[in-house]
Amino acid sequence: MQTSTQSPHSLTPQLKHLRLSGILETLEVRHRQAIDEQWSYVDFLERLLQDEVERRGQKQLNLRLRRAAFQPEKTIERYDFSFNPQLNRQQIMDLATCQFVERKEPVLICGPTGVGKSHLAQALGHAACRRGCDVIFISAAKLLQHLNGGRADGSYDRRLQSFVRPGLLIIDDFGLKPLQGSQDEDFHDVIAERYERRSTIVTSNLDIPEWTEAFPNRILGAATIDRLRHGAYKIVLDGKSYRSTKPVPKGPKTTCEKAVKMPEKITPKGGEKP
Repeated sequence: MQTSTQSPHSLTPQLKHLRLSGILETLEVRHRQAIDEQWSYVDFLERLLQDEVERRGQKQLNLRLRRAAFQPEKTIERYDFSFNPQLNRQQIMDLATCQFVERKEPVLICGPTGVGKSHLAQALGHAACRRGCDVIFISAAKLLQHLNGGRADGSYDRRLQSFVRPGLLIIDDFGLKPLQGSQDEDFHDVIAERYERRSTIVTSNLDIPEWTEAFPNRILGAATIDRLRHGAYKIVLDGKSYRSTKPVPKGPKTTCEKAVKMPEKITPKGGEKP
């Protein structure tokens, strides 16, 4: 590449006009590399454009992760498979390729409290975000509360569509509380609208045959669960809880641990009762 005496920052106005100002972050470095390594003009331009593509991709990923409302540490890389050795690790890694999202298939994760259901669901959601998929992670209680607010202010359809549009919806802790009022209808609306159109992950402390018991209207519940079970992957987690309490370390007794000596009764003079 032919050496130029002109500063690369002279391109700043044009790059900003074309909304390519992100290139300025690496322009100086790439310009120096092009001179030192004698890149062709095409190579120089290719590197600059690749930097911009990567920058925009990372920005979009950060936006998807923020919208999904994940806990940042709940990724597949940080999932402790040794904690539950009976879990089929290969099945989880296959799911992490997110082909189930492309095929619009559900994933149902069951197990007692504290065994890592939410972590696993968020980890699969993280993987989907990395592949360009829009994801929402929300508890069943908050989802139903949000929809119920729409019934009050007339925005129900708009709120419903906010849960229908994402390529992956993760509903956490379904069945933790029995559905009340119109909640069974609202939950059915979400599942029915997404059925065979979008992928859904549901976590629950209940086994799947027990899910219909959460619905006041058992017929509506059966119809809802039937849609969720159709073509779904079922993952059952078992074992001890991650949230098990740690043993208290032995050490010197604290004031709270020492026996408290009760004051002796005082008998008034003359033997009178107090």
